Amino acid sequence: MEKSYSYPLDLDWSTEEMITVVEFFQCIEAGYENGIKAADLNDAYNNFKDIVPSKAEEKTIFREFKSVSSLEPFTLVKQLKISRPEDILKV
Repeated sequence: MEKSYSYPLDLDWSTEEMITVVEFFQCIEAGYENGIKAADLNDAYNNFKDIVPSKAEEKTIFREFKSVSSLEPFTLVKQLKISRPEDILKV
């Protein structure tokens, strides 16, 4: 599926931080398209949280991502909290 939207990125982030955030959103996309292993999403989410530790900022970025992609990151993050590492998460 071809993506024709832009990711919500902060221009103050370093290139590495931007890549980490994009990788997290790519995991969200995978969870909607084919499913993603909980351990993989957990790693990506933890890396994302290193860059966006604030819950308020996380919610803002999740809203921005949903507005451009129609994908709701919170749905998968919520599943992640009650899953085992080997589970496959899918929306």
